Amino acid sequence: MPTRQRLKELLIAELMLDLQASEIGDETPLFGPSGVGLDSVDALQLVVMLEKHFGFKMADQEQAKKILHSVESIAQAVDGTAGAPA
Repeated sequence: MPTRQRLKELLIAELMLDLQASEIGDETPLFGPSGVGLDSVDALQLVVMLEKHFGFKMADQEQAKKILHSVESIAQAVDGTAGAPA
């Protein structure tokens, strides 16, 4: 399964979102009213999810802000680290 699709399905399952994977665009912001609408509690769950499912750890809060922007930014970070095809 492509990383982006897997991320969308994990987001929905782990964060109990009332969405379909097809409703989350690769570039859609995950946080804030103009995007999926995640909050700071969701951010913590997202960090744990990435570590659990992809073995991906973030160095600091600034890095996390950039990476957790969208499904696309997460996929690029995860694929870059894991070396998996996109």
